[in-house]
Amino acid sequence: MARDPLRDGHGRTISDVRVSVTDRCNFRCQYCMPAEGLPWLDRSEVLRFEEIERIVALLATMGVDELRLTGGEPLVRRDFPTLAAALVAVDGLREVSVTTNGFLLERDAEALVRAGVDRFNVSIDSLQADRFFALTRRDAMDRVLRGLAHLATFPEAHPIKVNAVAMRGFTEDEILPFAAFAREHPYEVRFIEYMPLDGDRSWKPEQVLTGEEIRAAIHVVHPLEPEPREPHATARVYRFADGQGRIGFINPVSEPFCGDCNRIRLTSDGRLRTCLFSLNETDLRGPLRAGATDDDLEQIVRDAVWAKELKHHVNDPGFVQPRRTMSAIGG
Repeated sequence: MARDPLRDGHGRTISDVRVSVTDRCNFRCQYCMPAEGLPWLDRSEVLRFEEIERIVALLATMGVDELRLTGGEPLVRRDFPTLAAALVAVDGLREVSVTTNGFLLERDAEALVRAGVDRFNVSIDSLQADRFFALTRRDAMDRVLRGLAHLATFPEAHPIKVNAVAMRGFTEDEILPFAAFAREHPYEVRFIEYMPLDGDRSWKPEQVLTGEEIRAAIHVVHPLEPEPREPHATARVYRFADGQGRIGFINPVSEPFCGDCNRIRLTSDGRLRTCLFSLNETDLRGPLRAGATDDDLEQIVRDAVWAKELKHHVNDPGFVQPRRTMSAIGG
């Protein structure tokens, strides 16, 4: 049954949901988790497959047609390809994508492609093994690159995006190698500005290496030409002037794109978040397990989304970092 479109109190239509299927991760990236990790949710606290499917199906009746599956690391969720296939089949969804650290792609790429996943984002923050280890605290770069190459053998998986978090004092040495990587392989590399969502809560504004600085450094060596920004897009995309590849920049700190934000998030324990930096969440798991009807859940969702923040406040005095880290929210 089609329902009225989902809109917030600022007139923005919501059409994109990011669903975290687990808070667990097999990496310990500096910008996300402490070295010792975080306490995991009890299994009973995590949404079951049928609960995720029900919420996604309800959102789809309200016009949400883009779904991104995240974590933690989504591929560590047992039988994840089965969940992906069930969600691909939800009526009304136009696109289902997955964000992964790539560690288990050799194992799961084929199953996810066969399940019907439309797009993949693979996180790789360095192309040098020692630096990859320093940032992720895992000696896994070769395995991730093998998984990425395996995924690339499936034509249905393209275009594949490679995400690198940009941190001052670290990423400067990665810029040109990643540019060459984007020119030599069928991937769109995207640099994402470092955000205050780290488990150590050590983020400082001066650690942000801006997308414009990275773009300028690449442009000197490989001239870039901008492509038109699509509505609601998080990335500013450029093509290499000679036609050999594309590269993107996601600049939430230096160039916020809140004005036409169409996204909401569902955490692995069933909390609806209307902004990555929300200080408040809305419980859907409780009502769901208490027997709420779809109409009941719709009203809860609409009330929460109506109060969606106009913008994040990362650059404002008195900014308060969310209690949850990126791994617990879902990227």
